[in-house]
Amino acid sequence: MSTLSAPEDATLVARARRGSREAAGELFSRHWLSAWRAALALTGSQELAEDVVQDAFERAFRALERFEVGSFAAWLHRIVVNRALDVVRAERPSLGLEAAGGLAARTEHGRLADADFLAAVACLDPERRVVVVLRYGLDYTLAQIAEFLDMPLGTVQSRLHRALAELRTQLEVHDGD
Repeated sequence: MSTLSAPEDATLVARARRGSREAAGELFSRHWLSAWRAALALTGSQELAEDVVQDAFERAFRALERFEVGSFAAWLHRIVVNRALDVVRAERPSLGLEAAGGLAARTEHGRLADADFLAAVACLDPERRVVVVLRYGLDYTLAQIAEFLDMPLGTVQSRLHRALAELRTQLEVHDGD
């Protein structure tokens, strides 16, 4: 489907609310990859990421009546982040990133495909991990992340700063091996 003739997400949401399976399928197709990439970076596991995304879409489609005008992608990402954090917290002390052999093939555009980066992100505390994924995996601004996570901007900045310092240390140690 070409970009010019593709319906907007809001149109698809309205059609899906009325029961259109095609509209729901199009929303799924458009947003699955970015949701999966975020879930993968947050959980560190392909299997858990797929479970999180499936659950997030189910929750989103069941709650379409409560969806307000805005970005469907941002709303879905919020559900994915919340579900992934629930899973990560339940699986503590930490989830390691599974062998990254298939990750490069499954992640497009090289955004989160670097196995060393993914492994380092998987080692971060979940509260720091989510800020890194939202900022660098999904391109949200710091202000959007603060609103998204319902926390002060300074807290987001602090978590991101500490996460990046930790990532630098981890990646430098790995490069020195």
